[in-house]
Amino acid sequence: MSTRTTVTTVTFQRSFTLSALEGAQPAGTYRVITEEEQIPGLSFTAFRRTETLLYLPADPVPGGTRQAVNVSPDELAEALAADAT
Repeated sequence: MSTRTTVTTVTFQRSFTLSALEGAQPAGTYRVITEEEQIPGLSFTAFRRTETLLYLPADPVPGGTRQAVNVSPDELAEALAADAT
């Protein structure tokens, strides 16, 4: 089975919360990695999302540690939309 990885960033102008995170996270630009696997048996190529990882903190200290948290892509999109208003 084929897999693919997409690396993007998201930027929050204000602090935000997600159910997978403890407490509010500060505004900043966060790295997001999406893993997908190919759906077998179709007459065309299609992928299903298997996980979406949000990397914390937004601005890591050089040599510091980063944490990857599995988040809901829908909840992340809702938080970004709320931040934009």
